[in-house]
Amino acid sequence: MMNATPAVLLETTPRQALDALEEGMGLSEEALAQALGTSRRTLQRWYAGTAYPQLPARRRLAALIALLQRVQDTFKGAETPRRWFHTPSRYLAGITPAEAIRVGRLDRVEADLEALHSGAFL
Repeated sequence: MMNATPAVLLETTPRQALDALEEGMGLSEEALAQALGTSRRTLQRWYAGTAYPQLPARRRLAALIALLQRVQDTFKGAETPRRWFHTPSRYLAGITPAEAIRVGRLDRVEADLEALHSGAFL
């Protein structure tokens, strides 16, 4: 996993980070809650600002934001990064990066992106 730290989130509120992930990755609220290891209700409290992510969730949130930034740097344009997250990948055995993120396999998505960077188009 990337060495993303909660410090990445100092520039933004939890709501802004969640909004960026929903928009940039095209994740549903339910999928985002699963990726962050929390319930949808807790996620809604983060959106409302009535609760804040604890350290493990902040680390996952920071790692997702770092991944999103890498994908956006890799694929130019507003729609291309989102499309990549929802296109089945042979590197991921036919599932989409979004689905891999949802089930907690951020490491595999990062490896998929790294393979693209190294020129290994699978």
